[in-house]
Amino acid sequence: MIKINKLEIENVKRVKAVKIEPTASGLTIVGGRNNQGKTSILDAIAWGLGGNKHRPSKSTREGSVVPPNLHIVMSNGLVVERKGKNSDLKVIDPNGEKAGQQLLNSFVEELAIDLPKFMNSSNKEKANTLLQIIGVGDQLIKLEIEEQEVYNKRLTIGQIADQKKKYAEEQTYYADAPKELVSASDLIQQQQQILAINGENQRKRENLSFIQNKYAQEGQEIERLKSQLAELEQKYTQTGTDLATAQQSAIDLQDQSTDDLENNIQQIDEINRKVRANLDKDKAEEDAGDYRTQYAKLSTQIDDVRKKKTDLLTNADLPLSGLSVDDGELIYNNQMWDNMSGSDQLKVSTAIVRKLNPNCGFILLDKLEQMDLESLEEFGKWLEQEGLQAIATRVGTGEECSIIIEDGYVNGQDFTAETNQTEEIKPENTPPKWKPGEF
Repeated sequence: MIKINKLEIENVKRVKAVKIEPTASGLTIVGGRNNQGKTSILDAIAWGLGGNKHRPSKSTREGSVVPPNLHIVMSNGLVVERKGKNSDLKVIDPNGEKAGQQLLNSFVEELAIDLPKFMNSSNKEKANTLLQIIGVGDQLIKLEIEEQEVYNKRLTIGQIADQKKKYAEEQTYYADAPKELVSASDLIQQQQQILAINGENQRKRENLSFIQNKYAQEGQEIERLKSQLAELEQKYTQTGTDLATAQQSAIDLQDQSTDDLENNIQQIDEINRKVRANLDKDKAEEDAGDYRTQYAKLSTQIDDVRKKKTDLLTNADLPLSGLSVDDGELIYNNQMWDNMSGSDQLKVSTAIVRKLNPNCGFILLDKLEQMDLESLEEFGKWLEQEGLQAIATRVGTGEECSIIIEDGYVNGQDFTAETNQTEEIKPENTPPKWKPGEF
């Protein structure tokens, strides 16, 4: 990783003359009161390494007729300079190779010199940045779309199931009603069959009565016509046989009642209304059960998709342990961005920036006064552990500050005077300027 070894800045924004040797790994804090030139140092570094798109709108210090002068020495030996009237870029390669902004772009990550651009982006944008650099963005988007589609389908199925269940519960159930609709034609046919049987029974009864009468008459006829006994005895014997048969046939005869059928025919509309109501209730309960089954299957499908997402992120080369993405949101140690501590937000941002360009070993941070000393110490230790360099500013003059800026100079820094006839006259107690390139 390439870092900043030394930097010299003169006449940029509020900076008059500053030289800094930031710590190679860890946190270098530039402190001081407001409007002393702290942020101007970071802006000058961003301009020097990031190109003219980072050039301040008023780059030359107010009141100075000497143009800005930047001199930055990188850990790979490159020397980056901007000086002269137009502040043209000059990159000196120790290997003698021709170099320029294109070489700087190869190891200077854009977000490293403009970290607020990342930190102030939306949670979705932060998550997308992470997903793209670990190479799973497109896959995760597909899985999230699939999950949303299945979720919407399951939601609809669940709503239908609830509606069916509510409809079934509201339906009246008639326990005394048959399971199937009653057919009037079937009842009438059954009635006709019973009437036919009863008619046949009546015919047999009438036949019995007829034979009984006949038998009596023939007995009397025997008495009256004894002269014809021989002839009648044969008829009588046959008639006696017929009588016995008729009697035997009539012994077990039993008429069936049509009262229930006649009542059912009269009540058929009411019966069928109850049957239909029961069928509707049964169907609604059956439908509710079917939709609940579908709901359960879709829930399993959603769990499978979510597991794929989890596996995808678990197996990805994440820039920081505990870092993940859930539902398109950046998550660190189970906390969303707005619930993270300031230290954790800086860790996450720095780790992602490093992952974007592993060759870039430094970041610039402005306004760290928002962090308490404990968080600063924690963040600094993490930087050292990761071998990263951070140059930061903080309103304050405490021991946590590596250097203090006062009125555009480093407090207590000794500079070699450089006479410039066009420079404005400074008070006697103003620190002298240093010569560019001299440490």
